[in-house]
Amino acid sequence: MSSTTTAQTLRSVSPATQKFLENTQGLRIGAGTDREAEQGATFASIDPTTETILGSIASGSSKDVDAAVAAASAALGSASWGGASAATRAKYLFDLADAVEDHVDQLSELETLDMGKPISQSREDVLAVATVFRYYGGWPTKLEGSVNPVRQPYLGLTQLEPLGVCGAITPWNFPIVMASHKIGPALAAGNTIVLKPAEVSSYSTLYLADLARAVGLPAGVLNIVTGPGRSVGQALVEHPDVAKISFTGSTPVGRGILEAGSRHMKKVNVELGGKTANIVFPDADIDAVVRGSAEAMWENAGQVCVAPTRMFVHDDIYDEVVRLMGQQTAALQIGDPLNPATDIGPVVSSRQYGSVKEYIDIALNEGARLTTGGRLPERTGYFVEPTIFADVNNNMRIAREEVFGPVLSILPFNSEEEVVQMANESAYDLSAAIWTRDISRALTLSRRIHAGTVWVNTSGRLDPAQSFGGYSKSGNSRELGRESVMSYTRSKAVMLDLSV
Repeated sequence: MSSTTTAQTLRSVSPATQKFLENTQGLRIGAGTDREAEQGATFASIDPTTETILGSIASGSSKDVDAAVAAASAALGSASWGGASAATRAKYLFDLADAVEDHVDQLSELETLDMGKPISQSREDVLAVATVFRYYGGWPTKLEGSVNPVRQPYLGLTQLEPLGVCGAITPWNFPIVMASHKIGPALAAGNTIVLKPAEVSSYSTLYLADLARAVGLPAGVLNIVTGPGRSVGQALVEHPDVAKISFTGSTPVGRGILEAGSRHMKKVNVELGGKTANIVFPDADIDAVVRGSAEAMWENAGQVCVAPTRMFVHDDIYDEVVRLMGQQTAALQIGDPLNPATDIGPVVSSRQYGSVKEYIDIALNEGARLTTGGRLPERTGYFVEPTIFADVNNNMRIAREEVFGPVLSILPFNSEEEVVQMANESAYDLSAAIWTRDISRALTLSRRIHAGTVWVNTSGRLDPAQSFGGYSKSGNSRELGRESVMSYTRSKAVMLDLSV
C-alpha cells in the first residue's frame, strides 16, 4: 500500500478541525504566531485510513531546537514563570485541563485522523489527558522541602528546585497522552519544556500547545518542534542547555539516547518496549479474563507497549479460553475510525502495516496455529484483522519480539513454576497481568515476575496517581504519580550556622 498525494477528503469532522488541517502547521516556539522551520521545510501527515494527505507540518532542524531551548531558558528567568508562585503554576495546569475538556471533539478528531485510532478511544485518551493535568495541578503546592536533624549549632535545610529546560520525545501511538505525561510533571515542578512529537502523529500535540497559549501559559514555557528524530530529536538530546530528556519509544532508540545523554551529563529517563505476560489460572473469572484481555489487547489495533500480547493459559482451561478469545475478537467491528461503532481502525502507517504483515507470515512459517483473523482486508487504508495464534511456544519470534500490532500469542502452561519461567524469558520487563481469585498466589507471583508494573484481574489500566514503568530493556523511568514529578526536581542542601 502506498500513500497518494491527492487532497484528502475529510469524513465528518468539526469545522475547527477542518480549518486546523487546512493550514500548514508551524513550530510552537516562544511567543507570537507559529513559525516556519528555519529552512522552510515541511512534511506531509498521512491519514492511515484513506492513505491521503491530511496536511503539512513544519520540519524542524537543529537551529529550530536552538531557538526553542533559548525561549525555554528565557522563560525560566522570567517573572511570569520563573518568579511565579506555586499556586500560579497550579492554576495554569487546572486551566489547561479545562481547555482540553472544552476541545475534546477537536483533539479526538485530530488523533483519530492522524493515526487511525477509533474515535471512542481517542475521546477516552483526551479526557484522560485532562485528568492528568488536573492531577499535576495539585502538585506545585505540595513540593515541600525539609528540615534535617543536623548537629548544633547548625540548621540544615533541603529544598526542591526545577531542573531547568527539559526535553521530551513522545511516541506515535498515544501522542497527546504521552505529551501530558511529560508536560504535566515538568511544569508542576517549575521547569520549561521543549517537546518533539512523532512525525506520523503530531497534530494533537500542536493543538494542545495552542490551548496552553490560549489559557495564558507564559511564552517559552512549552515549545513544540516537529520533525525527524535524526535532526530534531538528536539536537535536543545533545543540546548543552537541556537538563533532562524524557523519551518514550523503542528500546534501540532509547539505548542511543541514554548513551548520548550520558556524554552530556544529562538526566535521561526512557520508557521503552514491552511484551506483557498475561497469565490466566483455572480459578479466574473466565468471562472477566476474556473481556478484559480482549479490551487491552485490541486497543489502538494492538499498538500499545503494555498490550497483553503473550497470553499464558493453564492447560485445564486452555481450549475454552482460546475459543472464547476467538469469539470475542471475531465480533469486533473493523472500519472507519471516525465511526463511533468501530472497534479496530488501521495501524498507523504503511511501514507499520508491512511490519505486522511480516510477523503474521513469520508466525505461520514457525508453526503457530492461526485461530482468528490473519487477513489484510481488501480496502484502502492500513488495516490488519485482529489475529490470534494458539499453540505458540516461547521460542517463536511472535512470543519474543514486540510486534506492536493486532497479533496475540496464546501459550499453554501447567504449573506456577513453569509459567514464571516462561514469563521471565523475555527481553522486556515492562508489565504483566495475573488472573486468579487466589490473592496469595497473585501477590507471590507479582514479586517473582520481572516487570515494573503488575496488574491483577485487569490489564493495561493506568491512573495519574500510580507511577508506571519498567525495568531493564523496558526502561529506567516512572511516568505518572509522585515519582514522575520528583524526577523533574533536584534537591539543594542549605546549611546555616546559628551561632553567628
